[in-house]
Amino acid sequence: MRLHTVALANLRRRSSRAAFLVAGLLVGIATVVTLLTMSRALTVQAQNQLETYGANIVVAPRTDDLSLSYGGVALGGVRLQARDLREADLSRISTIPNNKNVAIVAPELLGAVEVQGRQTLLLGVRPRDEFELKKWWRLDGRPPAAGDELVAGSTAARRLGLRTGDTVALDGRDFRVTGVLRPTGSQDDELLVVELGAAQALLGKPGKVTLVQVAALCSDCPVEEIAVQLGDVLPGTTVTAMQQVTRNRMQALDVFRTFSYVIAAIIIAIEALVVFVTMMGSVNARTREIGIFRALGFRRAHVTLLVLMEAAVASVVAGALGYLAGMGASHLLLPFFAEGRGVTVSWAPPLAAAAVLLAVLIGSLGSLYPALHASRLDPTVALRAI
Repeated sequence: MRLHTVALANLRRRSSRAAFLVAGLLVGIATVVTLLTMSRALTVQAQNQLETYGANIVVAPRTDDLSLSYGGVALGGVRLQARDLREADLSRISTIPNNKNVAIVAPELLGAVEVQGRQTLLLGVRPRDEFELKKWWRLDGRPPAAGDELVAGSTAARRLGLRTGDTVALDGRDFRVTGVLRPTGSQDDELLVVELGAAQALLGKPGKVTLVQVAALCSDCPVEEIAVQLGDVLPGTTVTAMQQVTRNRMQALDVFRTFSYVIAAIIIAIEALVVFVTMMGSVNARTREIGIFRALGFRRAHVTLLVLMEAAVASVVAGALGYLAGMGASHLLLPFFAEGRGVTVSWAPPLAAAAVLLAVLIGSLGSLYPALHASRLDPTVALRAI
């Protein structure tokens, strides 16, 4: 008679108690799998959204500034040299080692133009990239789609009396207003936004840009490293990483993951308690049986191993079923928590193995004391009961 045969026979004879143990572990494992799976999916979605929400790296031409002071009195500064960037050089960004972590590259050209006898700030952009980068922009109308179209900031539109559909002359060239930006509370309200090529022609700077805003974020490398790589491929520029923005983003993701792990740990502790109570009740109900085993020559180690094997078999079944139930629950619940489409739940074999191992670990820890308690039962108890 082998121990595993006795363990399986005990589980079959006490099927209701075994089913209760499996169900208790199954619910816990399914909850942990669901929590971790959804956490991972939502974290990926949040990271993808953060990668395209505003710039965290700014590339600008390097300038030589001379600060003048004498006798502790600041006399101001003199800019000795100011250069524009070449738009053609931006293709080098795709060659950096972390190019896959660069979500958006948005070049901008700034300059002043005359509108209705007034000097107004003009911003030349690639509309698709710029409006994707600046998701906080709210537009009454649509972005410019051609070289003779523009979008006016709220303050500029009010000062110049512009509305959607109007035509305005910029340095003698007619542009049609396709939209008006809603107030942002920033200098964006003062801008006239046109397509980059049109701005280069108006300002007499073909192929030039004033600065480049880059949205880049990766979970396994610092954004400062990407900034260094950009500086290497774009010599003569100053690359500034907005560390505070990036750290806030990563901190938000870390807090989200940590919260999931804490909840999972609480569930694991509760499940271990459930196993302990169940197995302890099982041992107390089998006092006579265990005493007979001891009277027949079973050693304490045999009794301990017998109880642990019963818990392990139930745990393996609960772990496998819990993984399947957890993945099914994730598929059902994710659409209610995820924003937008494109977020999916992937079946991960490592997670399945981890679920089974976790169930076995919980079952073993929860049944360890009951198993030791069973091994210490006096065999004379069974002989008195016969």
